[in-house]
Amino acid sequence: MATIRFSATTTATPEQFTAAVTDFGPGRSDLFGNTDDGQLVVHDSGPGWADVTEGKGPAWERLRYDWSDPSRIEMKTTDSNVWGGASGHTYTFTRREDGTTGIDVVVVREGKNLKGKLIGAVLPLIGKRFFSRGFEQTTKAIEARAVSV
Repeated sequence: MATIRFSATTTATPEQFTAAVTDFGPGRSDLFGNTDDGQLVVHDSGPGWADVTEGKGPAWERLRYDWSDPSRIEMKTTDSNVWGGASGHTYTFTRREDGTTGIDVVVVREGKNLKGKLIGAVLPLIGKRFFSRGFEQTTKAIEARAVSV
């Protein structure tokens, strides 16, 4: 099992960031490079949560989103063709005095089959760079979206 941790800073508020992350409508792929709008399925949702399958190409993951705590978004993997066990993502927000938001990110990847275990084995070596680069692009897209609203 690989656990990747990193932090980011954004000019978006926690509310703006959460609104973007939990917008499961068209254009989601503009925020998340690893998501194809054509593969997105919202199975169910309610106030502060959603059950969503998303992915891109051959990789997919069903996630239980929980944003009932305004300082945190948790995404737990409930099914996937690669990941299982404790897999998921957590974003924890900290409002800063300068008006920015700190985001602590934790990504857990537990392979459920040979492919997942092989990918999971290399994640301690490349995972932080891979995930933080993608998260930086997402953060920039969310900031641009927040400015245009």
